[in-house]
Amino acid sequence: MTETSAAFWRGARHSLPFTIVVIPFAILFGVVATEAGLNVLETMVFTVTVFAGASQFAALQLMQDNAPTLIVLATALAVNLRMVMYSVALAPHLGRAPLGWRAVMAYFLVDQSFAVSSIEYERNPALPIMAKVAFFFGALLPVAPVWYAASLGGALAGRAIPPEFALDFALPITFLAMVAPLLRSLPHIVAAGVSILMSLLLAGLPWGTGVLVAAACAMAAGATLVWRLEKGRANG
Repeated sequence: MTETSAAFWRGARHSLPFTIVVIPFAILFGVVATEAGLNVLETMVFTVTVFAGASQFAALQLMQDNAPTLIVLATALAVNLRMVMYSVALAPHLGRAPLGWRAVMAYFLVDQSFAVSSIEYERNPALPIMAKVAFFFGALLPVAPVWYAASLGGALAGRAIPPEFALDFALPITFLAMVAPLLRSLPHIVAAGVSILMSLLLAGLPWGTGVLVAAACAMAAGATLVWRLEKGRANG
């Protein structure tokens, strides 16, 4: 087995546990989308074109609340702003990949692929560039096809799934599983704490706009602490 193929299957193996929560999460999206008035085709177009579960849920919730289109778009964008930070973090490892590969990876950059890839690249910084690319796509193997298929299953099932199944547990568990291993420094922990606190304090704001403010506060808090720590180190 070549180093590239070994990296691909290692990525798939590391990402495999995420299917435990991706499946019910995607099924839930399909169910919620049909309950919001989308048909199966519209649900799948939404899923394939956006491919970002959290922002898809946020947009659906606001659409059900009859929020203004601008608020829907701004909230979905804010939820996905973390992808910009993910891209910056992965750029030193994947920036030398061919443009075509980088374009495809940009579409498939999700929490799961970032989480396992960033950990792998930190552990093995000397991996050849194509092995890093292979690992990234391997990490998607248990996630992307499962997300599409389970979303379709949820859309087809619609309201046939009993409410007592409580599939909504998948959303918080998914993010806890992805975020917890990444909280490896004080700025990360502070940003997470600020986001939780502000989200709770601003929960009463209309159309989920409290999430937008909480995200901005969390990023500002984390960035400020990073700046202070770096300044302190520079001053000895």
